[in-house]
Amino acid sequence: MDGILNINKPLGMTSHDVVARVRKLLKQRRVGHAGTLDPAASGVLPICVGLGTRVAEYLSESGKAYRAEVIFGIVTDTYDTEGQILRTGDTSNLTREEIERVLSTFLGAQMQFPPRYSAIKIKGQPAYKLARAGSEIELQARPVTLERLEILNWESPRLTLEVACSKGTYIRSLAYDLGNAWAAAHTWED
Repeated sequence: MDGILNINKPLGMTSHDVVARVRKLLKQRRVGHAGTLDPAASGVLPICVGLGTRVAEYLSESGKAYRAEVIFGIVTDTYDTEGQILRTGDTSNLTREEIERVLSTFLGAQMQFPPRYSAIKIKGQPAYKLARAGSEIELQARPVTLERLEILNWESPRLTLEVACSKGTYIRSLAYDLGNAWAAAHTWED
């Protein structure tokens, strides 16, 4: 079998888990994915099979679109709801207008630091494994482009956001950076 499957990846599975499942179901050795979704993310994951794996690199170069939920006022070590809470803050005075203003500063090309708990390889090891082992790791900022940031819903402290972006963009890092941009002018609790 050769081609591309659009798999609706459920929560809790890694992109590699999906590849392994497709390999097993199709009894096909040449299977790969065109982009990575975090285990805490669900959505369409293109899976290339057989000769379709030859186009995986071209698919992964194209832009991505996400619908994300950002919760203001909480910072975790993983930048998502699964991590340990590092600090909290009062968001009662945060308005949609202020969020729109902050969002506009993130449009366009920029450098973004990936989360420490990511699949980026450092000396052959995924960063998340090194971080869980307590190793000090330094990730380098990477160039990304945010083409569209549209507020779909705002019910304090939850923001639902539609994001169109380049390959390599971490939505968790965007959420973290949005929170930091807003928090820069506000007081955090310890």
